[in-house]
Amino acid sequence: MRSDKMKSGPDRFLSRSLIAAGGLSEEQIDKPLIGVLNSYTNFFTGHAHQKSVERAVMDGILMGGGTPCVANTIALCDGICENTPGMRYPLVSRDVIANSVEAFCECHSLDGVICIGSCDKIVPGMLMAIMRMNIPAIFISGGMSLPPEEGYDTGENFANMMAAGVTGTYAVKKNPCGPNPGCNCGMGTAVSMQMMSEVLGIGMLGNSTVPNCYNERTWMAQAAGKRIVEMVHEDLKLSDIVSKQSFINCLRIDMMMGCSTNTTLHLPSIAAEAGYKITLDDFAWASRNTPQIVKLYPSISPHNVLDFGRAGGMRAVINQAIEGGYVDGSVKTLYGHTLGEMVAGAKALNTEIIHPFDQPYTEEGGLAILYGNLAPEGCVIKTGGVLPEMLEHTGRAMVYDSEHECYEGMMRGEVQAGDCVVIRYEGPVAGPGMREMLTITHCIRALGLDRSVSLITDGRFSGGSVGGVIGHVCPEACKGGLIGLVESGDTISYSIPNGTIELQVSDEVLAERRAKWVCPPPRVRTGLLAQYAALALPATQGARMCGDPSSLDDLDPIRG
Repeated sequence: MRSDKMKSGPDRFLSRSLIAAGGLSEEQIDKPLIGVLNSYTNFFTGHAHQKSVERAVMDGILMGGGTPCVANTIALCDGICENTPGMRYPLVSRDVIANSVEAFCECHSLDGVICIGSCDKIVPGMLMAIMRMNIPAIFISGGMSLPPEEGYDTGENFANMMAAGVTGTYAVKKNPCGPNPGCNCGMGTAVSMQMMSEVLGIGMLGNSTVPNCYNERTWMAQAAGKRIVEMVHEDLKLSDIVSKQSFINCLRIDMMMGCSTNTTLHLPSIAAEAGYKITLDDFAWASRNTPQIVKLYPSISPHNVLDFGRAGGMRAVINQAIEGGYVDGSVKTLYGHTLGEMVAGAKALNTEIIHPFDQPYTEEGGLAILYGNLAPEGCVIKTGGVLPEMLEHTGRAMVYDSEHECYEGMMRGEVQAGDCVVIRYEGPVAGPGMREMLTITHCIRALGLDRSVSLITDGRFSGGSVGGVIGHVCPEACKGGLIGLVESGDTISYSIPNGTIELQVSDEVLAERRAKWVCPPPRVRTGLLAQYAALALPATQGARMCGDPSSLDDLDPIRG
């Protein structure tokens, strides 16, 4: 076993003594040592329930003949820090989480690991670590909450709540975040990435659709614990499971489901840790060649993730995709069986929720990649949440140099129907941390402007954002991107059907502006954010921290 180099032999007595002094017996030390990396916190809903999942995982490891070695990593909540300086930290925390999981497992030469997480940056951070270490590993989510007691509306109620500082009209009636702990029951980043773990074959099937309060969640956790011990004995590592095709399958399912735009940050980062390269061109290819067959709240849909699970869930979608020729079912999974074998026979139980391929919501996927002079390296929009009248838009630019400036401008009534709001210097480096703009997108909606106002930024959006909102503009403003030269009053146009985005200003005028442009000084010069800004890759490459950019040359393109 891998842990033998840490615990076995006459020179390892100190190691065994330190472990035994912590309470483990000699018999327990001799067994496979399995890391249980939780992200529990009592502070917010997404992770407040995960101690029970941890306990069930530990039970499974013990039943399988292993020894659980428990540790915790951090969990940050995007929703809590919306429209505050704290929003600079969640994306950064993804890499901190990956590093902390790696450090605990590698320092102690653990034989395998199970990671437990639920929310937006925790799930991809753990998946990045799992790929990086290449040891037997399983990801299990903590599970989603049930929907609010009154159900979800079209999203207007939530938008009004988020925009209360601008509209001043919202009164809270009941908690809109659900009746019990768990991640959000809508198609946000948390659920999107849990789905990706299932498709990759390294997450438990049911991760994204089984509520945390169901007995099935406990049984899943126990099964994960037993299975990880078997994987150690089989020496079944991640490189034995995950392949190029696994990631191509992810892109296909991403488009069928209309997942969060943040998948364009997280999937490339996870793939890079496995030695593969995913580009925005790969997302664009998948979008053009994959219909969207599921649409869930908040993307202009009455259906939530619980509804989707009852309609057949991921098993049904994956099997339908295999039968339709969109997904390769021969890829391997943690179960020791192929993906196709694991979902064989699963069918859609409600075709109003899971459409057949001959009756899709749209002929193309739920995300679109746009290119043009404003984003020569690309930008992203969630087409599944765009109203028909916003598929194309031409408007007057209203430019703000930060999210907070935009928020104050909206409070002053500066944004009018037909405008194209531009928020810049919010990218990975300038932000730093690439803040998400959920508050701003909900302000636009609450003010009744979502049918006429678009938003373009080098920052990012929540998985819950909908409308004509375009993020991840690359290059970002502080790196010389054209978005840094836009002035209020300019005309900007985009076309989702044509995949284009253009600033309609002459080259001569732009040259004059560039000659006068001065990059603003860094907002943060010390601490974690400064470290991230110094190491962050562009959004097109996942915005992950990379100590040696030359390592990118070693990545194997997934469609190469």
